Amino acid sequence: MLKTVNILNKRAKYEYEILERYTAGIVLTGTEIKSIRLGKANIADSFCEFQNGELFAINTHIEEYSFGTHYNHKAKSERKLLLNKKELKSLLKSVQNKGLTIIPLRLFTNEKGLAKLDIALCKGKKNYDKRETIKDRENKVNLDRLKKAY
Repeated sequence: MLKTVNILNKRAKYEYEILERYTAGIVLTGTEIKSIRLGKANIADSFCEFQNGELFAINTHIEEYSFGTHYNHKAKSERKLLLNKKELKSLLKSVQNKGLTIIPLRLFTNEKGLAKLDIALCKGKKNYDKRETIKDRENKVNLDRLKKAY
């Protein structure tokens, strides 16, 4: 039985308005997948960028594998994302024309043990949108408290 890994980007929902979601595979080396399976990764500061028609995850931090030898990987490097050609064209068109960005939301392993990255096409929030998000969250917490009291 494989232990599933679920690494979240909690800041993404606060900083960005999510428009579309995609699940992408990642091209990794052996020591990178071993570190991910140990939960030693961080996607908080990462974003996705097109280079020569291919999508790459930039600033994704995967710690070096502690038992790795001289074959160990770099902690922060560009990692290629795997999507269908149709999805890539759609994302490229949206990013170029509308000024949107692609942000990783979640890094996880599926039932086969493969690492996948949930990415989203996002639009940046303004300060008043962020305040609205905080207010909605606080109202929800207060309502839940009242429901538990009765």
